[in-house]
Amino acid sequence: MNSNYLTDTHFHLDLNDNIEEILKRAKENGVNNFIISACDLKSIKESLEIINKYPVYLTIGIHPDEINDFQDDTINYLENIIKNNPKIIGIGEIGLDYYHNQTNKEDQKRVFKLQLDLAQKLNLPVVIHSRDAYLDTYNILKEYNLKVTIHCFSGSLEVANSYIKEGYLLGIGGVSTFKNTNLKNVLKEIPLSNIIFETDSPYLTPEPIRKEINEPKNISLICDNLCLIKNISREEVIRITNNNIKRQYNLEEINN
Repeated sequence: MNSNYLTDTHFHLDLNDNIEEILKRAKENGVNNFIISACDLKSIKESLEIINKYPVYLTIGIHPDEINDFQDDTINYLENIIKNNPKIIGIGEIGLDYYHNQTNKEDQKRVFKLQLDLAQKLNLPVVIHSRDAYLDTYNILKEYNLKVTIHCFSGSLEVANSYIKEGYLLGIGGVSTFKNTNLKNVLKEIPLSNIIFETDSPYLTPEPIRKEINEPKNISLICDNLCLIKNISREEVIRITNNNIKRQYNLEEINN
């Protein structure tokens, strides 16, 4: 990986997007390495077409809001796809979401654990969605020996340190730029060795362009914001966060 280029480790594309233009704008803003996320059966199918056409990697899984997609044969389906596609480099985003639905917690946990079992079987890292479900998420993850990224992290310093103690990475995106976020104070206190960047685009557009649709190009804004928060040079931030990604995904070269 070229240390001069930023990486968007988590964003969403579909076949209706103008993918070539999105990637071109990203590269014009110094973002040249890409990992997309597909977290339901429809987006997985579309993303398989995308990775065959474009220089992007992929993580796949069933999001906790989409567990109605999860059938008896879904794990076998995911396993077969992963084994036949070397550009699939992780499982996610998976996890627990009690904000949208508190009535199916046990079903969410079951599907979460089945996907963690698959990640352990295939020796793949996982990307974790956790909303209003910190304690269950943390306790379940501790049962496994996996490389973990906490997607879209926006929690307290105490929560951040509990994840860091386990060796997990925190995915930092547009929320870190918001004017009313406490995340800036958290980021001052945690090591850069546990941070990677993500946009989660088309969602969570950073300041000062929050009214626009988010794109991978905005990793540059997220990076510059972190440089200010931690008083570290852009080159150093890019070097360390890219090394974190290489370590997490066993990638010596992303697309430079």
